[in-house]
Amino acid sequence: MKHLPNLLTLANLFCGCIAIAYILSAQPYLSMSVGHAGLPTWQWINGAQQMYLGSLFIVIAAVCDMLDGMVARALKVFSPIGKDLDSLADIVSFGVAPSTILFKLLWDSLTGEKNAFDINMLGMAPAFLIACFGALRLAKFNITSDAQKGYFIGMPIPAVGLFVATFPLILWFSPAKVIHYVSVVLQNKWGIYAIIAVLCWFMVSKIKFLKLVPGKMSIGQMWPQLLIVATAIGGYFVLGYAAFPLAFILYVLLSIIHKFPEAAQV
Repeated sequence: MKHLPNLLTLANLFCGCIAIAYILSAQPYLSMSVGHAGLPTWQWINGAQQMYLGSLFIVIAAVCDMLDGMVARALKVFSPIGKDLDSLADIVSFGVAPSTILFKLLWDSLTGEKNAFDINMLGMAPAFLIACFGALRLAKFNITSDAQKGYFIGMPIPAVGLFVATFPLILWFSPAKVIHYVSVVLQNKWGIYAIIAVLCWFMVSKIKFLKLVPGKMSIGQMWPQLLIVATAIGGYFVLGYAAFPLAFILYVLLSIIHKFPEAAQV
């Protein structure tokens, strides 16, 4: 049982790797096969429907990430290896995997421009700033975690990863009216660049962010988290998956205005 937390962390990492594979394969590509006359034939294979599956694996990775900490506390199993392993898994699942989503969205937006046949890779490279700033965020957390008892200093990387993971789900499953308004941002390179810049700043900022699982299970302590969950669930029936970015924005606002108790700052 003492290895169960590390196994859950490895499950987090595994899901992150699978998510990357799904996301990177989500594009039309040419496949060659041999015809009846022995001559090669080519056909287009459309893998676009695999994009949202990558998002789902990021969500599963987040569940594993939450469970490994809960199980470790329940079993009272803590080790430096587990802490470092958790960070390595997080940078893949919530740093690299979301970066690949933004990479593909930037690719799609650039292919719609006039010079689509001369796309420069540098135009899509900013997507991986999420992974870079996420690594910096995790490194800072590993040396300051003892001072972050009731909150996180800087946005936790799983929150960033889950936020970005909603983008393919919105574009694939949301009502047509919602997609029309969301696509104005998600299919525009400047909108995506702005999202990247804001998320990177959040991760290394001094803003205190709420922990989604508070230390004390009481209404007085949990009301911000309960409000966020209620917004996500209630909004889903109206906006579809677009309700989750709305809940994310509420998470940011509540974190900024929330008055953290002095006892949590020791």
